[in-house]
Amino acid sequence: MGQIVMSPANSRHSILQGLLIDALNRLKGDGLVLPECPIQTAKGVKVPDVVWVSSQFLGGHGDETPFSKAPDVCIEVLSPSNTQREMEERELYFARGAKEVWLCDEQGGLSFYDCTGLLPCSSLFPGIMRIESQYLH
Repeated sequence: MGQIVMSPANSRHSILQGLLIDALNRLKGDGLVLPECPIQTAKGVKVPDVVWVSSQFLGGHGDETPFSKAPDVCIEVLSPSNTQREMEERELYFARGAKEVWLCDEQGGLSFYDCTGLLPCSSLFPGIMRIESQYLH
């Protein structure tokens, strides 16, 4: 069995992941919210912090590891260890079929993208604009 060695996420990063999962679970509709989901891309396997997959996606790709197609929504939580260049690789998810890519900053602010660029809000989850919590100071 191989080992994966990586820098540990900080607590704020984990809190934001949990809050995103909670928010999407309340709004999700017909699909699932998954943490740390592996996706095969042109630059190797990428693992967004949180994804939302439709039931249709799961019907065709649910047993794959890594997924050969990107989930409908891929979310990256920015942390001090992420470079802006890494976060700008969202085109890798779009090339694999993602409908939206979200970036979450360390204060819970969200940026939404589709394959044409920055969006004013998510078209799939229009009720979410940022992550608010008593745990974010």
